[in-house]
Amino acid sequence: MSISIFFRTFLRGRLVGEDTQGNKYYEDKRKMRYGKPRRWVIYKGFAEASKIPSQWHGWLHFTTAEPPQTDHHYPWEKAHLPNLTGTPYAHKPKGLRGLIVRKVYEAWVPPETGRK
Repeated sequence: MSISIFFRTFLRGRLVGEDTQGNKYYEDKRKMRYGKPRRWVIYKGFAEASKIPSQWHGWLHFTTAEPPQTDHHYPWEKAHLPNLTGTPYAHKPKGLRGLIVRKVYEAWVPPETGRK
């Protein structure tokens, strides 16, 4: 968190809620744009936008007026996961698990160099 966000949160922010991953959601104490208060999130850990659950995303973008209740879940809902691409937990199709990808091409060399 930068120093300007820290001071804005301390002076003008009102804590609205926290999600299950520890991200904290704030709202400005005064109305700013078009009669709506500014809303922001302070991430726990590194800042990654995919760490925001869909309910809080809707609140941040004024789709819902009230903050979501974190304890209300339908039985068919799965727990929110951030984007796992590039991690050991990323999805790999069944045929690619354990497969070593080898280079299947030759790099092109311009003909004027005389190398091959």
